[in-house]
Amino acid sequence: MHGEREHILLPVKVGFIAASLAVALLFNLVPWRDLRGVPDLLALVIAFWCIHQPRKMGIGIAWALGLVMDAANGTLIGQHAFAYAVLAFGGQALHRRIPWFPLWQQALHVLVLLVASQALTLVVRLIAGGTFPGWWFFAGSLIAAALWPAATHVLLAPQRRPEIVDENRPI
Repeated sequence: MHGEREHILLPVKVGFIAASLAVALLFNLVPWRDLRGVPDLLALVIAFWCIHQPRKMGIGIAWALGLVMDAANGTLIGQHAFAYAVLAFGGQALHRRIPWFPLWQQALHVLVLLVASQALTLVVRLIAGGTFPGWWFFAGSLIAAALWPAATHVLLAPQRRPEIVDENRPI
């Protein structure tokens, strides 16, 4: 084979999905309030698993993680839960389409999902009487989408089979 090599992936372990979500949640819980452009890694990991494992990562888990984010950040309860649930729905709706594209085009699809999710949190905040934080608010989604190729490589690494070449078997 020339160029990029296709890999046959092993089944994903649910424990690895849970661990990756926990690490992303812990990253989001670090107090980044004064920094602009910090990506929502939990949203990125939710999108990744909804695209790559839609039967194991669902809207209910995304909703529950959103409630944890709302409670931990002291924001309006349901703000992140709603946004993550819509993000999970979008990821699951596109799970057959997105993996066919090269990684940079996948990142563009994910960018649309992340910006839509972040826009929902902003709309809920504005309806609740908050102020518009400025357009820098969406920089985190751009950075998270730029991290998509790295996240794909890291999150699929445990599923890749070792590259043992057997001349008698083509797979």
